[in-house]
Amino acid sequence: MNKSGIKKIVLAYSGGLDTSAIIPWLKENYGDCEVVAFVADIGQERADLEGVEQKALNSGASSCYVVDLREEFIKDYVYPVLQTGALYEGSYLLGTSMARPLIAKAQVELALKLGADAVCHGATGKGNDQVRFETTYAALAPHLKVVAPWREWNLRSREALLAYLKERNIPTTASLEKIYSRDENAWHISTEGGVLETPWNASNKDCWVWTVSPEDAPDQAELVTVTVEKGRVTAVNGKAMSPFKCLEALNELGAKHGVGRIDIVENRLVGIKSRGCYETPGGTIMVTALRGVEQLVLDRDSFKWREQLGLEMAYVVYDGRWFAPLRKSLQAAAESLAQDVNGEVIVKLYKGQATAIQKKSSNSLYSEEFATFGEDEVYDHSHAGGFIRLFSLSGRIRALNELKK
Repeated sequence: MNKSGIKKIVLAYSGGLDTSAIIPWLKENYGDCEVVAFVADIGQERADLEGVEQKALNSGASSCYVVDLREEFIKDYVYPVLQTGALYEGSYLLGTSMARPLIAKAQVELALKLGADAVCHGATGKGNDQVRFETTYAALAPHLKVVAPWREWNLRSREALLAYLKERNIPTTASLEKIYSRDENAWHISTEGGVLETPWNASNKDCWVWTVSPEDAPDQAELVTVTVEKGRVTAVNGKAMSPFKCLEALNELGAKHGVGRIDIVENRLVGIKSRGCYETPGGTIMVTALRGVEQLVLDRDSFKWREQLGLEMAYVVYDGRWFAPLRKSLQAAAESLAQDVNGEVIVKLYKGQATAIQKKSSNSLYSEEFATFGEDEVYDHSHAGGFIRLFSLSGRIRALNELKK
């Protein structure tokens, strides 16, 4: 008997070990309810999507829906965050964080379309993703019930999950040898677990799957021209393309030159520190180009404000508050600043580095006449004395008061 009253559940399904076990577990523990598998195509490895529908059906799903979200992901989630300059704890480009609200939104849309009672995810009780999924569910469809198996079942290890599937004759490509936990989309690949669980262990070649090692990258540098319009990349090497296609082109170039690797220990929202190796080749090039144009276009106070927006946005996105009013407010401010962020940047790719070596913009505030170290006729050096006297006035008054004591 189904005591929960749930008749139909839409599961965010990847085809991996966890979600393969979740399908039969749901049917066994929720009164043989109908389980619909939802697969989000956000640019992960194509091989991961091959046969995923049949795999879901073999695990007990009544149906499987694969939805292509690649363009929406980059256009409506990645690009807006890039406008703010968000970097979580100074280096993480938020690859997983930006993808989860989109996946959850599309999952909710399917659940509502099919008349489902509940939604389900395979995120663990230790991580951030459970928060990102469930805050989205709450914001978009609070009436749907949420099932989080990792907070309910007694399957606590990879070995237990494999044994569970074997007992039910459900095939899986997972094995005990696959010790790393990975998340992959068009923007990045994250790798956790294995040797990385000990911070004193250096990452090895198995921790990196997308980018070549900088030591093995080409000895010849490569230049790529990136066109920016209103804080968004619109063309690569002079060829106008969609956001996803721009990223795809830059990913290929960046991966070839070992660009976009970071090895960090981060603070999870739930209070646990975790270590991961993240690869974001094309994204790193994009960020380099955007910062190059901003340096020309934004005045000092505007740049400072954009940095503050980025710092706040990093936490908002990381914490899964995509559909909160605060995120929309921050985004509106960033979009306003980005209106003049138009230009072209030549980025040099070499041995793991992406460096903006040439930049131009029709909105540039840079003036060679004023900035030159040579002789000029536009700047009167004597004017600086009065400025400095006023700028330091409070300090001067404080020092004079000290002398009177």
